[in-house]
Amino acid sequence: MLKTANGTLTTGETDSRGRSEQMSVEMKPIGYVSTDAENVPRSWEISDVEGDLVFDESYKDGLSDIIPGQQIYVIFQFHQSPEFNSKFLRINPPRYNRKEMGVFSTHSPIRPNPIGLSILEVLRVDGNIIHVKGLDMRNGTPILDIKPKSQPDPQI
Repeated sequence: MLKTANGTLTTGETDSRGRSEQMSVEMKPIGYVSTDAENVPRSWEISDVEGDLVFDESYKDGLSDIIPGQQIYVIFQFHQSPEFNSKFLRINPPRYNRKEMGVFSTHSPIRPNPIGLSILEVLRVDGNIIHVKGLDMRNGTPILDIKPKSQPDPQI
């Protein structure tokens, strides 16, 4: 169970001295988005913007089985969003006719942890670069991880 203590998440466990153990999360980008697009849609669901996911050369072998036509999840950081505070807990997203909604019910880039998730179509792979379609990320956006979108197994 997680407990909040002064804004720090703790595991509820204690160390040998009876102090709460703190949990922190640290992530390093594995690449970045490269696109010439001046404006990108707010959601991958309505985007036909093309661009590149450029990965650090050290991850090139990890891209070896990604193929054109495949869909991939891209986990990224909203690096240009304002810092989150309580005024962003309820927002009026443009997609829902300005109806006020809780931030976790929306795709808002202003979040407690500025992490985004998109599903993109792979156009081709050239070494450490994946050419994609469906971008809703700005040029320079840090990529934290990618994963294949699973397809149902027709034999099950």
